Amino acid sequence: MTNGPNGSVAGVDVGTEYVKALVLGADAQVVGRAVVPTRGYFEACAFEALAGALDDAEREAGDLAAICATGFAPQCVAQATLTATEAACHARGAFHHFGHPMTLIAIGGRDPQVIQVTERGAHREARGARRCALGIGSFLMDSARHLDVAPARLQELAALGRRPAAVSSYCSVFSSTELLERLREGASREEVALGCLHSIAERIVEIGGFEAPLVVCGGVAEYFPGVLTALEAQAGVEVKLAPEPMFTAALGAALRARER
Repeated sequence: MTNGPNGSVAGVDVGTEYVKALVLGADAQVVGRAVVPTRGYFEACAFEALAGALDDAEREAGDLAAICATGFAPQCVAQATLTATEAACHARGAFHHFGHPMTLIAIGGRDPQVIQVTERGAHREARGARRCALGIGSFLMDSARHLDVAPARLQELAALGRRPAAVSSYCSVFSSTELLERLREGASREEVALGCLHSIAERIVEIGGFEAPLVVCGGVAEYFPGVLTALEAQAGVEVKLAPEPMFTAALGAALRARER
C-alpha cells in the first residue's frame, strides 16, 4: 500500500447481508462506492466490493494510501491496513454528515445498536439488542419469502397494511413462527408485513438510551423506511435518516483511514 498520486483511501464494511465499500479522494469527497451481497466466503465478497468501488472511482489499488475495515468480519479484508469497530465507524460516518452529538441508531442485517455520539464524532457508548433478537436481515428475508414477495418489495407490501398484525419482537426465530400463525389465522399479507416492521422497531425501543436528536443509519433503514415510522410511533420521538444510510459505517471507516 503506497500513498499514490491520488491520495485516496477506502473503507470496507463487511456485513452479514451486504459488503459495502467506499473510496474517498484527496479532498475527502466520495468518489466511488459499491455494494455486494454477502454469500460464500467473506474474503471474496470484500475483494469484489473494494474492486467495484475502485472501478467506480476510476482508481487503482496502488492509489490507496490506507484501507480501514469494519463490520461483522473486518479480519476478512485481506488488503486492510487497519480495522475499527462498527460503533466507532457508524459514529464517525454519521458525525461527518451532521456535525453534532446525537443518538445514532444503526440497524444492520445482524443486530441493531444504539450509539451515543460525542461532540468530536466518537462513540461514548454502544448498546445492543438481546442475543435472541439478532438476525434482523435474515428475519426480513425469511418474512418476504413467506409473504411471497421479493425482499425489496416487503416495504411496499407493508405500506398497504391498515394495521400491523401482532408479530413478536422477543426472538427472531419465534417471530418467523408467529408470522405463519398470523397468516393461518387470516391476517392479510399486508398486515403481516407491517407487523414485521413493527417487530423490528420494538426490538430497538427495548434497547432504550435515546437522547435527542436521534439519527438512524444502516441497510435496514435504507430499504425499509417503515421501520423508522414505527420507531417514531412507538418511542414518541422524531428520527432523522442519515444520507446514504447503508454506507455510514463504510464512510466512517474511510474517514478513519484518512485520519490515521
